[in-house]
Amino acid sequence: MVMFLFLVVALAVVIGAVTLAVLGGGENGPLPEAAPERLRDPLPPDRPVSRADVEDLRFPLAARGYRMADVDDALSRLGAELAERDARIADLESALAGARATSSHGPAHGSAEHQVSMDKPAPRQEDRP
Repeated sequence: MVMFLFLVVALAVVIGAVTLAVLGGGENGPLPEAAPERLRDPLPPDRPVSRADVEDLRFPLAARGYRMADVDDALSRLGAELAERDARIADLESALAGARATSSHGPAHGSAEHQVSMDKPAPRQEDRP
């Protein structure tokens, strides 16, 4: 019975000390409110998103995983960037097809300057290891 009473008193002292430390004890008064952690590395608003931007993107942790709003914003931005790039690629491919059609039906003066190649360029010397 004495041991039980001792444990109850010790628990009350610990609870009181923690309450004082958190709510008002000490030199600076109560602890300040912690600001919620926000997305530290947002995607750049002033230029297109690059692969490095996506690789460097880190989402802050929330109580049960990630903040849905931060993830939704990043996915919306990436979706818009991909749609814009797909539209640009489609425009360039149609322009290329038009240029090829024009050059095949145009005058045959054999100029190689007007030929457009879709082949991948050979790697430059400075790009090689």
